[in-house]
Amino acid sequence: MPEFRFYHLERRRLDSALPDILEEALAEGARAVVQAPSGEQVEALNERLWTYSDESFLPHGAARDGEPEAQPVYLTDGEENPNGATMLVLVDGTEPGDLAGFSRCADLFDGNDPDAVIAARGRWRAATAAGHTLTYWQQTEKGWEKKA
Repeated sequence: MPEFRFYHLERRRLDSALPDILEEALAEGARAVVQAPSGEQVEALNERLWTYSDESFLPHGAARDGEPEAQPVYLTDGEENPNGATMLVLVDGTEPGDLAGFSRCADLFDGNDPDAVIAARGRWRAATAAGHTLTYWQQTEKGWEKKA
């Protein structure tokens, strides 16, 4: 049963916070699947991960790039795990599907959007009811701070 981490985005947007979370996962030896709500967002995140830093490289790909099994980070708008990832990253209110094979699930939500916060609370309650271990991370001036 995967551990759930809820990341409350308040100071940075998704496209600047996501690379840090993925870099940390890769540094720990994990592979990740990032599940977005639409193909358009997958494409936007794909482009962003190529350009977010001049000093870093984050190996990733999506269906259009081919060889999904070779991608350390795979971006999708569906419920799939073609790269054998152990970490699932849910963005912009995406609901988790089949969690088999994942040891960690990160849920990134926009803390400046009241509807996104309400929806995240619902996902928190559902994950709690399912018996998952949960942690809550909030952005501070110094970075992510574990609150619960």
